[in-house]
Amino acid sequence: MEASSRLALVAARERLDELTRGPAGIVEKTRDRLTGQARATTADELVGLADELFAVARLLDAQPSLRRALSDPAGKPEERAALAQRLFGSRLGPVALDVVEVTVRQRWSRPLDLVEAATTLATETALDAADARGELDDVEDELFRFGRIVANDQQLSRILSDRSGSAAGKAQLLDQLLSGRVSPVTEQLLRNVLTGSHVGTAGVAIERLSDVASRRRGQSVARVTTAAPLTPAQEQRLAGVLAQIYGRTIGLQVTVDPTVLGGLLVQVGDEVIDGTIAHRLEAARRQLAG
Repeated sequence: MEASSRLALVAARERLDELTRGPAGIVEKTRDRLTGQARATTADELVGLADELFAVARLLDAQPSLRRALSDPAGKPEERAALAQRLFGSRLGPVALDVVEVTVRQRWSRPLDLVEAATTLATETALDAADARGELDDVEDELFRFGRIVANDQQLSRILSDRSGSAAGKAQLLDQLLSGRVSPVTEQLLRNVLTGSHVGTAGVAIERLSDVASRRRGQSVARVTTAAPLTPAQEQRLAGVLAQIYGRTIGLQVTVDPTVLGGLLVQVGDEVIDGTIAHRLEAARRQLAG
């Protein structure tokens, strides 16, 4: 996103935050009663709000003319908000409608950013619901594990990454794979994100969701690949070393891959620390060949 869209997303997030926390003190409570201000604060309300915002994102994604109209910089903010009211007033609850109206009032660099913003707001609301349910740790772990399943299954990755594939077909497949096996929030996130037309590579999309969940827990993620499982004590020591290196809390997502032979491959963001035996052998081979 360009600068104007990033600022617009900040404003939309702030309004979402206002509407998803309980009123603080008697002044806000009284004002809410007088104005009839609706909020979404329970886990069930947050799950429903996330569903509504995901539905808005899908509609904007499917209708380019609509997202252009709702992000047209030539139009006045109140005109765009009035259009949103006419389009969504009978389809959305009061909290979702409020968030959408505030969102379209902002100045967006390009219409497609409106789709990304709605998806981002829906994702963050779903993670708020997971937090309210006490399942945020579980959701992060489930996203990571499903990401590994997709990464290791070429056919599944191809189907979920196919932009021309049927969204309904992908949703049905995900229901078969996930229903009853993961948290409802995990299922909600994966179904909505992986059935979008701009999903790109499924594994990357899932990895981004996992990163967002990790940041919500107040930590960064280190993706660790090792030839054999780490003991709890080894994981604790590694997390401590990485925390010292990066100056922040680091959570580990560990994958066992015998092909690395030994040592560790650690990725934190875009930085990779490759201490595997396979890497050292390949470096020695290149040196000998040279």
